[in-house]
Amino acid sequence: MLSEQVVTAISDAVAAMSFWELGAVVLALAYLILAMRENSLCWYAAFFSTSIYVFLFWDVSLLMESALQIFYLVMAVYGWWQWRNRGDEQQELRIHRWSLRTHLLIAAVVGVLTLVFGYVLHTSTHAALPYLDSFTTWGAVITTYMVTRKVLENWIYWIVIDGASVYLYIDRGLYLTALLFVIYVVLVVIGFFQWYAIYKREQLASQS
Repeated sequence: MLSEQVVTAISDAVAAMSFWELGAVVLALAYLILAMRENSLCWYAAFFSTSIYVFLFWDVSLLMESALQIFYLVMAVYGWWQWRNRGDEQQELRIHRWSLRTHLLIAAVVGVLTLVFGYVLHTSTHAALPYLDSFTTWGAVITTYMVTRKVLENWIYWIVIDGASVYLYIDRGLYLTALLFVIYVVLVVIGFFQWYAIYKREQLASQS
């Protein structure tokens, strides 16, 4: 049965996990949980998790994914810097929202990049699901920047991106990674409501 095959594949994937891969997964989960709490330690977890993934992906010849991890590495440093209180001249970065116009512009940019890079991958490589792969990659790039700026809607973006990634990894037979992203989807929903509560509380405090 299909369900038995999936369970077997997950068990085999767990058994095949290296110490470094396990460490990267644990640190990635720690990053998300700490980010939900607005704890700047999340960027330390992101930095070390991403550092491991750079070499893991390169070792299995996933060159584009490895390059994307380098971007995440830079964003981890930038995010830590942004989330720190940099003195009296600048207030501590707080959760805020972007305008509908900004989100529409982002959607258009991601859409164009998805079509362009999806076409290039489709015509020039043997990439699987090139358009979906391009969408999740560029969506993650922009949404990661939103996290560094504490934009509330980043969690909504992650729901879409991580949800699409689940299908992407299942299609490729990466069931363990797909399961990890299912957990991500649950956590980002919780993260959105946690940040929204903080956002509303800070808005009320600023009006009083």
